[in-house]
Formats: sequence, structure tokens, C-alpha cells
Amino acid sequence: MRGATTIDEDTTEQIDARVREVLRRIFAENDIDDDDLVSMIFTTTDDVNAMFPATAARNMGLDDVPLLGAREMAVPGSTPLCIRVMVHFHTERSRAEVRHVYLHAAAALRPDLS
Repeated sequence: MRGATTIDEDTTEQIDARVREVLRRIFAENDIDDDDLVSMIFTTTDDVNAMFPATAARNMGLDDVPLLGAREMAVPGSTPLCIRVMVHFHTERSRAEVRHVYLHAAAALRPDLS
């Protein structure tokens, strides 16, 4: 499942808070437990570099989940200060039942899913 959020400023506090917020919403809306998690991929725009988003996930206690960070392409006009996540997890739900979570300015990325 996919999710994204934005930060207001590139600080460790903002990144930590917003990553925790989007992950908590993803887990709650999809009834995901830690044991359901397979892995997560985080991407950030070039203007997010104060902290790895995966560190925020680790701070939530996700120590045994494989996490990967990468950069988004620098496309002109793209959403700034954006953190995206793809969560791989075990579920019995159909794809249509999975709830994707887009918060803050990232909600404009996929208004059809927000």
C-alpha cells in the first residue's frame, strides 16, 4: 500500500513526527500489526535531508522490519518537502479494500485515494 506526507520544514522533529503520523494512520486504517509487515520503502524529495524517514520508523519500534530509503526524481513542479512510503504487508484484503493514506500537502498527489 502507498502513503505520503509532507513536512513544513526540514528538521528531525518534523520528519519524525510526520513519518510516525502517516505510518500510524496506515496501520490503523488497514488493521496492520507488526507481524503483518514485510518491508517498507521510503522516498524523499531532495529538500528532505535532516533525517532518514526509516529512522522514524525505527523510533516506533519497527526494528525487525527491512526498511529502505531512496530519493524521488527532481521533477519540476513536484510537491516539495515530500516523504512517500510503500508498505509491503500480509493481508487477506483485496487491493480494492486497501486504504492508501496521503496527508498534509501530499493529499494533492492522489486526491482519488486521499
